[in-house]
Amino acid sequence: MTVIGEEPDTSRGSVRPITVVGNPVLHRPCETVSEFGAELSALIDDMFVTMYGADGVGLAANQIGVAQRVFVYDCPDDDGVRHVGVVVNPVLDELDPARRTLDESAEGCLSVPGAYADLARPDYAVVRGQDKDGQDVVVEGTGFFARCLQHETDHLNGYLYIDRLSKRDRKDALRQMAELTPRYEVQPND
Repeated sequence: MTVIGEEPDTSRGSVRPITVVGNPVLHRPCETVSEFGAELSALIDDMFVTMYGADGVGLAANQIGVAQRVFVYDCPDDDGVRHVGVVVNPVLDELDPARRTLDESAEGCLSVPGAYADLARPDYAVVRGQDKDGQDVVVEGTGFFARCLQHETDHLNGYLYIDRLSKRDRKDALRQMAELTPRYEVQPND
């Protein structure tokens, strides 16, 4: 399998509990990262280890209770290419209407454990931001990877995928979550 990006060193970092829907940190925009250094690198290490431990393909910092604009990913696209990396301070490009082809597929989230719902999203996405060292990056994705880029950027803007669902579908997703026990440690809401 082709891999785009650098695989993280998973010997560093610790698994952290994942915040779930209802936790205030998930429902407000995150702060812009202005310091690039050891603290950010340690956060990114923890995020990768936590994402892998929960069998996720992406993880935003607020999903482990840190209100900073950073997400990690290890996600395949629809062509079987594996994309691995981090985006700090991501901004999703506004797509030209001619380039917007919607893909309605099942979507899930580590912060809504066990729940899935069909959600239409563009099948192409471009995210601009910085890497862990503050260098500019542009990440482009198609298919499932495009969905991941949009989903993680949404997190950092204070939105969960269930916020984009109809009331009925959102209620169904929350019911699915309530009926299952997560396979990973979650941070209970007080």
